Amino acid sequence: MPYIGELSAILTAFFWSGTSLAFASATHKIGSLQVNVNRLILASVFLIVTIFVMGYSFDLSKSQFINLIISGVIGLVIGDSFLFKSYQLVGARISMLLMSLSPGMSAILAFVFLNERITTTGVLGIFITIAGIMLVVFEGSNGSKIKISGLGIFYGFIAALGQAAGLIFAKYAFDEGHITAFVATFVRIFSSVLIILPLAILFNRYNNPFPKIKKDKSILGSILLGTVLGPYLGITFSLISIEYTKVGIAATLMATPPIIMLPMVRYIYKEKISWRAITGAVIAVAGVALIFLS
Repeated sequence: MPYIGELSAILTAFFWSGTSLAFASATHKIGSLQVNVNRLILASVFLIVTIFVMGYSFDLSKSQFINLIISGVIGLVIGDSFLFKSYQLVGARISMLLMSLSPGMSAILAFVFLNERITTTGVLGIFITIAGIMLVVFEGSNGSKIKISGLGIFYGFIAALGQAAGLIFAKYAFDEGHITAFVATFVRIFSSVLIILPLAILFNRYNNPFPKIKKDKSILGSILLGTVLGPYLGITFSLISIEYTKVGIAATLMATPPIIMLPMVRYIYKEKISWRAITGAVIAVAGVALIFLS
């Protein structure tokens, strides 16, 4: 199937857009760390059940296991942890703006470590898409108080770098030989759980979620929906994407949730969309078109 990598990346962006909306209310009610740990635990359960039901094999080489584990630790443990800290210090808008640097970082790292080269049209498409995303992310910031924290910006930068580096190690694993995406996702996520859960318990940051879920059933619904769309399907299709296309292109297409979410927030939350956001969306879509033409 032509463009399977690019289409998988766009599908990933749709999944991640949905998971952002699903996790928004749950995070507000029980905290970001609780949601992060619970989603990884649930995703591990969903994935292992899928693997056994479908009869997928864990026949991976030692180096593939190692690269996927490193990918999970860098991307899901380190990257996401720094992203949440960046949210706290500089807010979601600046953090998302910094995360827009991740596709460029991915392309540079892929060029250096994987010898991946992108056509001039593809590079232009990446720059145009990132410019459109940044315009949308920064939309609505006029007149608002933007918190500027050097440490928060540093955390956001590390989060973007963590996401990019995580993709590189995953690509190493796929370049060695075909891996079923659900198996690769399970290795990445479960290895992350084995690190983040003990640390959260050790530092008394993780609490039993059931008392709050018992009081408010909507928390469980939000976490379940977000888990299916995010770590279960989203990460799985992101790995399919990097298997079949270049890392820089995949990362750029997967960075488009701010564009995809515009109609969602317009019709679900009845928020007014400015012309600047619409312009940014059009620019990003034009960039995506160039990527497909490259």
